[in-house]
Amino acid sequence: MAKITFETADGKERTVDIATGQSIMLGAVQNNVSGIDADCGGALSCATCMVYVPPEWADRLPPRTGDEDGMLQFSPHVNDTSRLSCQITVDDTLDGLRVKVPASQH
Repeated sequence: MAKITFETADGKERTVDIATGQSIMLGAVQNNVSGIDADCGGALSCATCMVYVPPEWADRLPPRTGDEDGMLQFSPHVNDTSRLSCQITVDDTLDGLRVKVPASQH
């Protein structure tokens, strides 16, 4: 289990417990985190679960795949730290992770 904090574009924060082995997206949806729409349900066919991951956490995550990069192209606010939260599986090393939800998803 890991505590993940989501920060919305308006500065509101929400911390949720997400079970090990679950995607950050699924944990966000189950906890009604604003801005994580996950229209495709985690099938890697949309970009409505995008988050910004702080650079200091990037090494703790697997690199983006080509499919993830392709989906991120559909988001208007992509940057170097953008990730699809459906592609990040939670483990104990992610406890304390803080991600930002882009304004385009609110």
